[in-house]
Amino acid sequence: MNGGDMVPGPQLVDKTALVCIIILFLLFLVALVGNGLIIMALGSEWLLQRTLSPCDKLLVSLGASRFCLQWVVISKNIYIFLNPMAFPYNPVFQLLAVQWDFWNSATLWFSTWLSVFYCVKIATFTHPVFLWLKRNVSGLVPWMLLSSLGFSTFTTILFFIGNHRMYQNYIKKGLQPWNVTRNAVRTYERFCLFPLRIVTWTVPTVIFIVGTVLLITSLGRHTKKVFFSISGFHSSSAQAHIKALLAFISFAIFLTSSFLSLVLTASGMFPFGEFRFWIWQTVIYLGTAIHPLILLLSNRRLRALLGRGCSSAHGAS
Repeated sequence: MNGGDMVPGPQLVDKTALVCIIILFLLFLVALVGNGLIIMALGSEWLLQRTLSPCDKLLVSLGASRFCLQWVVISKNIYIFLNPMAFPYNPVFQLLAVQWDFWNSATLWFSTWLSVFYCVKIATFTHPVFLWLKRNVSGLVPWMLLSSLGFSTFTTILFFIGNHRMYQNYIKKGLQPWNVTRNAVRTYERFCLFPLRIVTWTVPTVIFIVGTVLLITSLGRHTKKVFFSISGFHSSSAQAHIKALLAFISFAIFLTSSFLSLVLTASGMFPFGEFRFWIWQTVIYLGTAIHPLILLLSNRRLRALLGRGCSSAHGAS
């Protein structure tokens, strides 16, 4: 569910939309459990080994940012439902917006760097720059994590300044009721905040898509070679490559869908409270909920770590 630009309104929720909201809440629970399991599996590994591999650091960072983002989104929606006439950009909304902007940006960047890491480690290109990255990418992971937090903090500050200035201007003008400020809010968003959001969302998404396309291309070529070898489709190597290929394709689809959801929601094409908004959010959030489960099911090591962590917890009890 990508509700960073939801602006509350007094619309009534019909029965069909209510069904979508219930489905969204169930998907929220699925996403929360999926990301929580990833954090639990890698967290137990970190506690036992006192260290994590570079890939696991990216995975646990992505899981943690998604986990926090789910809570911020559901908190914002609950507040909107309980206070449908609340003034846009009031202090409560600003507080929720700060958290949403930060965790959403962090999630985009962690996803991007995870894609880059997998691309560099798995793809088999022979360009000198690519070979250099393959040798040094593990050492660059801490900088990837720090840059993600830095970019997220910087963009969050920019959005907060814009939101706060808008709130102050409306307070000075005394235009607090929803039916007075709605059009002005949307106009300001589209011409001031919307371009800034597009830039900050597009940069990591483009990097993600480039890395994922390169990785899928390399995996596709290698899978084709294995498929037409003597062992053929039924070999364990071919099966592993096909599973990896499908996992990365799904990852690309889900993140691209999330990006489109952010853009369309921020542009005001799906006004909050309308039926089409809830349909769109249900379709998009389906991917957000499913992807953590795909990670768990397709990653044998994650499943093993999770099983070991559960066994250790059961033994301790």
